Amino acid sequence: MKNQELAKIFYEIANFLQTEGVAFKPFAYQRAAKSLEDLKEDVAQIYINKGKNGLEEIEGVGKNIALQIEEYLKTGKIAGHQELKNKLPVKIDELMRVEGLGPKKIKVLYEKLGIKSLKDLEKAVKKHELKDLFGFGETTEKNILQGLEFLKTSHGRSPLQVITPVARKVLKKLENLKEVKMASLAGSLRRKKETIGDVDFLVASDNPKAVMDFFVALPGVKKVWGRGDTKTSVYMTGGFDMDLRVVPEKSYGSALQYFTGSKEHNIATRKIAMEKGLKLSEYGVFEGENQIAGATEQDVYKVIGMQYIEPELREDQGEIQSSLVGSLPALINLEDIKGDLHCHSNWNGGEHSIEVMAKTAMEKGYQYIGISDHSKTLKIENGLNEKQLLEQNKYIKNLNSKFKSQNLKFRILHGVEADILKDGSIDIKNEVLAQLDYVIASVHLNTKMETKEMMARIEKAMKNSNVDIIAHPTGRIVGRREEYKIDFDQMLKLANQTGTILEINSSARMDLRDLYIRRAKNEGVKMIINTDAHHKDQMDLMEYGVSQARRGWAEKEDIINTQSVEGLLKSFKNND
Repeated sequence: MKNQELAKIFYEIANFLQTEGVAFKPFAYQRAAKSLEDLKEDVAQIYINKGKNGLEEIEGVGKNIALQIEEYLKTGKIAGHQELKNKLPVKIDELMRVEGLGPKKIKVLYEKLGIKSLKDLEKAVKKHELKDLFGFGETTEKNILQGLEFLKTSHGRSPLQVITPVARKVLKKLENLKEVKMASLAGSLRRKKETIGDVDFLVASDNPKAVMDFFVALPGVKKVWGRGDTKTSVYMTGGFDMDLRVVPEKSYGSALQYFTGSKEHNIATRKIAMEKGLKLSEYGVFEGENQIAGATEQDVYKVIGMQYIEPELREDQGEIQSSLVGSLPALINLEDIKGDLHCHSNWNGGEHSIEVMAKTAMEKGYQYIGISDHSKTLKIENGLNEKQLLEQNKYIKNLNSKFKSQNLKFRILHGVEADILKDGSIDIKNEVLAQLDYVIASVHLNTKMETKEMMARIEKAMKNSNVDIIAHPTGRIVGRREEYKIDFDQMLKLANQTGTILEINSSARMDLRDLYIRRAKNEGVKMIINTDAHHKDQMDLMEYGVSQARRGWAEKEDIINTQSVEGLLKSFKNND
């Protein structure tokens, strides 16, 4: 299938276009790329069956992009793509992984210093060649150096949100094989770690050879590292390894428990089995020579005297002891979420209208959606000022009246993602904030403050009677940027004192981290899981925020958007 290759080209075109300051075309290519990634049918077959008209039926593909797909299918390349690469011959995707570097800065670095790669960039930074460039300076140079160092620590691991869709497609293909009785993801991906190294699959089958033959012939397999009777490892064009293990059905549960891990969790469970005179391995639970459990994970845990432990908790961080006494939490599920309150519309930085975002929420079975566009300080997102927010407020009230007249039991809540300024004040006047259903406050600028200054800034924001939620509270972006210098214990204390809710952001930020979620839960601080969606499809990211919450031992009652709209509104400060 040519789908993935075309998607990669369109993502590259989008990045190149951004270097030239093109306003709308980059997103068109990004949208087309996303559609091609998700397309189940081979784009070449669509063209064979229906021609260009069939290509235009693909979501996000218009006449111009359809012509380029046709060109690629005929010639194996797109001339416009090659022209852009010739104009700016840099490894743009590689360089954009560095925090603080966008397409425009990358263009300047190439034109002024000839920088084409991360290696070139590191050399230039260490020679302090960036600080005198227009738009850079010493601070930017220092930040880029920090970004480069951070990349080194996360090398070889893919974000959960990136790798999961790819892995699920492979899993689906394995499940559809007639030789496969059961199949599952395993390893860190099943535990929903924030970043993934290898992708692990487990299969129950009586015909492992047929399964292995299929696995090594999958699209995207670049190299076979090793192949055996029960295990095969391959390297994928996406730059990651996939491992497949095949076991008999009678051992499937014990193998799944073993290969899900973590290593520390497995050592602890094997020790418990030994204390009971049993042997636990990937082949089953044995009493002497007799297998007494192994077909299901539930049986494995039960026979060694433990409560079943959800995969996200298997890190040997207290779950073993809780399991032995039957006190594990009833973890939150995706189905518990009744709405998403951090969604952006085309009033500023979002792609879709409020109506489209609301319709998407309805299709997900939500009871409500919260529109919280950026405020005026974030000029890059065309943030809204006070007048525009009041106009939007009126517009949303009219939409809600329309829904009510149609007997739709759905509500659009109106909020804002307001900026916390350097001194801790909010960039929208309090009299306007007070007219909204809720207020999200965020730090976007001046992020390099020392801990004492940053906490004074956050404290002032949290003490604002109109601020209900602190979004992406620590400022990190997984694999790209570490958190701000904060005192999380102080943040929790302030949250309790002021009744401020902390966000679990489901985007690439994955902020709060699982450790902080568990701390917040223990301190009784309420949280909310949001997607920070700038496009309707990004509302699908909710599952990753829920996974993060589960890794933090969160239960339904810890998360406010598991409540009805009436209960939710009571969670906010100005709930009268």
